[in-house]
Amino acid sequence: MSAIAWVAVVVVAVVVILVVGYLVSGQNRRRQLRSRFGPEYDRTVEESDSRKEAEQDLIAREERHATLDLRPLAPEARQSYDKKWTEVQERFVDAPGFAVTEADALVTSVMADRGYPTDDFEQRVSDLSVDYASTLDHYRAAHDISSRAARQDASTEELRQAMVHYRALFQELLADSADFPSNGRHAARSNAEEADL
Repeated sequence: MSAIAWVAVVVVAVVVILVVGYLVSGQNRRRQLRSRFGPEYDRTVEESDSRKEAEQDLIAREERHATLDLRPLAPEARQSYDKKWTEVQERFVDAPGFAVTEADALVTSVMADRGYPTDDFEQRVSDLSVDYASTLDHYRAAHDISSRAARQDASTEELRQAMVHYRALFQELLADSADFPSNGRHAARSNAEEADL
């Protein structure tokens, strides 16, 4: 075999190795993102023009999240927030719409105290998705109902569901604060726990 043939074989082998390496690293990245973001991965892919664009978005979320100055709540603050949540739930009986508005404000306050930026809802969701991807559907549903409640376009049952949804994220934020730093994986609350409202 001539020297040119050997060079060609080596070049082809190197190209094959690089292509296989690229494919394997892409699969590993995809697997890591799916593991980290859970249902948020699928949602982001569905809403994006391509899987690559969605994955770049999720990677950008991780990078932004790494720059946030997140911190745990002091035990006294956790107790205070827990007490406030109980009060909000008690007010639901007499003023469900007002209680949902208070629940939204309370969740936002906890987020702010933990170090999450709270100016824009979509940015809140993006920032929370890194640690609370499994709870985001609760938060989105609660926010949607709360917005409709502000227009007086939500039933009492929907308002009750909003409280359940807000509670899921509220409890995650408080519990995670006790275990800070987080591991990036959180499970949604059980149906039995949600049913006690």
